Amino acid sequence: MNDIIQKLKTADECVQLVKNVRERNPELAQKARRRAVELRAISYNPTSEVELELLKAIYAYEEVLTEKNKRRTSASRTWQMVKKHGLIRAAERAVDRKIEPAGYKVLVEMGLHDLTFEAVIVRYPESFDASVVSRAKQRLKDISELEIF
Repeated sequence: MNDIIQKLKTADECVQLVKNVRERNPELAQKARRRAVELRAISYNPTSEVELELLKAIYAYEEVLTEKNKRRTSASRTWQMVKKHGLIRAAERAVDRKIEPAGYKVLVEMGLHDLTFEAVIVRYPESFDASVVSRAKQRLKDISELEIF
């Protein structure tokens, strides 16, 4: 099964595989979805591992939006923030907002919890402001407590 995923060379090939197998093989569909996210992130030409992970978070969120809207949907507000502030600062601003973390919740529902800004910030704390790292940790803790009930 991993051979199938590794042979996928474009995000479009991955999306087609997801469509073809999602009903009968959800695990393979999930792997193909992750591969699409990875290929899109790599194509952006990130300059560091943390940038690659942040790009994966954005593209994963776009996958969620696309699934929800039944058509290819861009995370346009997030991309505007990236253009204006850069990847690191855009992620910090997104996590530092005091609003409900809807993006996190929908990524978790799709099994992509490791592809959230919060998760990336916690994995790479040296790249972010300490107060944002603290907020990301708290958000992850709050959400995981909610999932218990």
